[in-house]
Amino acid sequence: MRTAQRARAVTPVPFCVCVPARNESQRLPVLLDALAAQTIAGRIPVALCINNSDDDSVAVVEQVARHHAERLVILVDACTLPPPLAHAGGARGRAMEMGYRHVRSAAGGNGVLISTDADCRPPAEWISANLAAIGAGAGIVGGRIMLDDAEPIHPAIARMRDRFDLYWAAVRAIEDASDPSPHDPPPRHGDHTGASIAIDAGLYRAIGGVPSIASGEDQSMVIAAVAAGGRLVHPPSVWTRVSARTDGRAAGGMAIAMAELAATMDRGVVPYVPAFEHWHARALWRRATRTAYGVAEMLAQEAELPPMPADMPLPASPPEHDVSRLRVAAPTLS
Repeated sequence: MRTAQRARAVTPVPFCVCVPARNESQRLPVLLDALAAQTIAGRIPVALCINNSDDDSVAVVEQVARHHAERLVILVDACTLPPPLAHAGGARGRAMEMGYRHVRSAAGGNGVLISTDADCRPPAEWISANLAAIGAGAGIVGGRIMLDDAEPIHPAIARMRDRFDLYWAAVRAIEDASDPSPHDPPPRHGDHTGASIAIDAGLYRAIGGVPSIASGEDQSMVIAAVAAGGRLVHPPSVWTRVSARTDGRAAGGMAIAMAELAATMDRGVVPYVPAFEHWHARALWRRATRTAYGVAEMLAQEAELPPMPADMPLPASPPEHDVSRLRVAAPTLS
């Protein structure tokens, strides 16, 4: 059995890692090996929803479970979801519900659910860092997404990822200057996707779990958690590696985005993104609307706003001006 090189930290609260998987027999062993190598002490519970698969995922997981029997407690829900539920929301929801039942049986519902994906390879401190953030008062924790350099990465994807990292860092600087969050201060990243989300089990139950939608179920769960009063944080200590593959399983998932990104760059086309002035205006609007009506109403109104115009070429270098000092008109409340 592979063990972590460092001394394992004491487990502060019950938790469960929750994973949806479809035809992932080649990638699940990589994920499970990485979970077995975590620094946290004790056996690690993993809830796997292996859905609508026609490969040997179940047999592979059984073999890995035997290999890591002293380290991993692997719960498997092998199922065929009906067409209306055979999507990312349905599969992630089943995995999270299985994880919630495990946590509830261990601690009466008090604990933490940690979502990830079958093509991830988390670093050894991933679980400990998530639990530390929850223990410090967060209700929901987003993990930064890094491309896994252990696998081939399309050169165009790598270049574009670097440019997007610069862009989003500038957007966060605008938000931190114009609408700072007392519980999510800089330095912070901005990711909160199904590849790495930890959520307090009580908060998860209060919002009704994962929305059963074909795509975007992770973002919808985060929005619901924040609307219910959960503190969303993005500590740099929480991150994971994800595959840069372009043959993913989920409709509207990251792999499709990667394929589109590579094709765009191969054609020599630079994508357009919302100019920084739009993000500044949005940050001011959020602050004013939240102050006037509360966070839940602000999020509800924001969902009805039209998309920001993509009117600026994606920058190839950091902005030359201080984007946190942008000036726009005062927001108008509805």
